[in-house]
Amino acid sequence: MPRTTTMTVRVSGALSEFVATNVGADGSYENVSEYIRDLIRRDKERSEREAFNRLKAELNRAFAAPEESYRPLTAAEVIARNRQA
Repeated sequence: MPRTTTMTVRVSGALSEFVATNVGADGSYENVSEYIRDLIRRDKERSEREAFNRLKAELNRAFAAPEESYRPLTAAEVIARNRQA
């Protein structure tokens, strides 16, 4: 069962006004919690997409490299290299 955490976020001024325009009868969200959850989901998706794109770019570079540039690596070497990244 997923754990629920209650968080308090304080916003004021222009940020508060912006949130208010997006919540309620005239906004896209029924309440502030729904809005914040959607923002977090979108940020999580963005982060995962960026990680995937970095991996894809690294694989594209690897497949484009000449075969002579390849060298055997042990699992320990791969792990050590990835810890540095």
